Amino acid sequence: MARVSQAHLDARRRQILDGATRCFTRNGFHATSMQDVLKEADLSAGAVYRYFRSKEELIAAIAEETFLLIRGAFEAAAEQDPPPGPDLLISEVLGTILDVRAGEPGAGPRDFPRLMLQVWTETLRNEDLAALLRRGYEEISGAWVGLVESYRKAGMLPSDVPAEHIARTLIAAAQGYITQQALFGGIDPAMLRDGLRGLMSMGDAAPAAR
Repeated sequence: MARVSQAHLDARRRQILDGATRCFTRNGFHATSMQDVLKEADLSAGAVYRYFRSKEELIAAIAEETFLLIRGAFEAAAEQDPPPGPDLLISEVLGTILDVRAGEPGAGPRDFPRLMLQVWTETLRNEDLAALLRRGYEEISGAWVGLVESYRKAGMLPSDVPAEHIARTLIAAAQGYITQQALFGGIDPAMLRDGLRGLMSMGDAAPAAR
């Protein structure tokens, strides 16, 4: 019997995950059956169950991929030296995430944010996923606390607000825009960039005459 290459195994696993991702994005985790995944991936039950024994395992694998991609986008932005301003940095992270096309081909710009929203919701009932999310968030938060310290050293931020509070606010801004894209669509990273830039300039604006 011919030995199957690792590249073939990896490609087949990717085929299954992409098919499952398309199903989950369209119908949600709990309205999707394994039969739906088999049909979407165009594979037999034996081929799929060789890699994933249940829908829960598929959800866990997709959730982990999602966490890693999001964390990677935040960490890559935080590693820039010197770091760009918060307005550019956050829009860069958002642009990276919104450019993902979950379960190609045919995926739209709202598909990955919708998948992210489902993954976040799933962590409320799945403690293993919740633990994975907490670890990822702690790593992102730690990287961005360091980023805030870099802003302070460059004289871009005052030192009277805890760095963790600022880091959490920046992360929340990106998360909020991702949620808006999932629910309503029409989000462009430039909107977040411009909005943050406007808020950052509030102290420079002269007060209106009474």
